[in-house]
Amino acid sequence: QVQTVESGGGLVQPGGSLRLSCAASGFTFSRYVMKWHRQAPGKEREEVASISGDGSDTVYADSVKGRFTISRDNFKNMVYLQMTDLKPEDSAVYYCRVISGPWGQGTQVTVSS
Repeated sequence: QVQTVESGGGLVQPGGSLRLSCAASGFTFSRYVMKWHRQAPGKEREEVASISGDGSDTVYADSVKGRFTISRDNFKNMVYLQMTDLKPEDSAVYYCRVISGPWGQGTQVTVSS
């Protein structure tokens, strides 16, 4: 069955960096767009970044553009989110998901002094 498992979250200082990883299984990975979403307490879930099946096209939310980079390794069925210049408003649970796929547990990112 389709599954995406996130890891790499943690506590970081404002201005710091963090890399999230996502292991995918249960589908033909390279054929699908992969997306990172996040949800902060009291806020709606929002899409942060997406990447095309072959990795050639990426799309970012305005709030993270220029700071975050999404990438994928189709041989390992992995997708990554490199986050730099982190801000307190980036604090959220981050989810990796294939289009139309299930929601997993996510990984917590906390940006705080």
